Amino acid sequence: MIRWIRQTLAVTALNLKTIHRRLGSSAVSIVGIAGVVVVMVSVLSIAEGFQAAMEASGSPSRALVMRAGADTEMTSGLDGAEADVIKQAPGLLQDGATPVASAELYVLIDLPMISTGTPANVPMRGIEPAAMRVRDEVSVVEGRMFAFGTNEVIVGRAAARQFRGLTLGNRIQSGQHTWEIVGIFEADGGVAETELWADARTLQGVYRRGNSFQLVAARLDSTGAFDTFRDWLTSNPQLEVQVRRETEYYQSQSQTMSNLIRTIGYTIAGLMGIGAVFGAILTMYTAVATRAREIATLRALGFNASSVVTSVLVEALVFGALGGLLGGVAAYFAFNGYQTSTMNWQTFSQVAFAFQVTPRLLASGILYALTMGMVGGLLPAVRAARQPIPAALREL
Repeated sequence: MIRWIRQTLAVTALNLKTIHRRLGSSAVSIVGIAGVVVVMVSVLSIAEGFQAAMEASGSPSRALVMRAGADTEMTSGLDGAEADVIKQAPGLLQDGATPVASAELYVLIDLPMISTGTPANVPMRGIEPAAMRVRDEVSVVEGRMFAFGTNEVIVGRAAARQFRGLTLGNRIQSGQHTWEIVGIFEADGGVAETELWADARTLQGVYRRGNSFQLVAARLDSTGAFDTFRDWLTSNPQLEVQVRRETEYYQSQSQTMSNLIRTIGYTIAGLMGIGAVFGAILTMYTAVATRAREIATLRALGFNASSVVTSVLVEALVFGALGGLLGGVAAYFAFNGYQTSTMNWQTFSQVAFAFQVTPRLLASGILYALTMGMVGGLLPAVRAARQPIPAALREL
């Protein structure tokens, strides 16, 4: 065993020392693998960023109350009387005698995207005064909070970056109504930053919704109070509602889109990986052919065929590792933090988020690169071990 290890190390070292002689063909293989890793990591970073934006919006100390059977707040509906009953539930945080809960309305308005000018469905949320206590991560960072009972709005930071006209002091038109932007807010990178916030009562009047809402966002007095809060509401004969933790709701919202993006990413990477593997095979066949006499000489001197196979595979893995590192670094600097937006197909509204090239994605990219290198080096390694020694020694 020790003899085999020594032989393998010796042959491998010889292979690696002569890589510079095959720099051209080696570079082709490395760049091909790097290209696959760049595409794979960049596409999957979209799913990571989208999911992170959605999940950052949730808190285990908040609950969302919607109509029973509704998948999203777009398909939910509650009247004012039901909202008042919901605010009486035990387990709800109280600010003195005022429940920390906000009955909210959710509508979509058309605004052009800055990058393309194409119209997009931008969510506008009508809130009640308690909303800022319910979502305590939200803070106005420019301008001021809007005045309730007016046509003033505040705009999320991500929305201001992605859609035209959402600048402080500007006015935007929605149907027959004009809204004045008086503030910009942040929400720790959550999906709320894609929204515009206005007074719920004003929004009801503009869209002729009467005294109706789509959900009640409630802050619990503790994370453990959720079951008490939910059970009281779902057993109340005055209501037909469902209650979900906010974290659970946004996690389910992210799954469909994230799974779709990951499927596309892995499919593209798989198809491109086939081409990269053929490139690696050609590179390693060239490497074996140019060293045929060296390999035959080593085998004639008593080196094991398995040592030759291992040395060729190690060289292929080195190419894969270099390609994976190159592709991972390129993807990180080109895409990590890149701001964009996409359609949330469950609410048909735009969600702004940033690409996230995570350590897990980089590790996956490098692992895939090593796999491509291994597969690409397998057949040439077997050929190197099986070539007839006398014929190889006669090659010029």
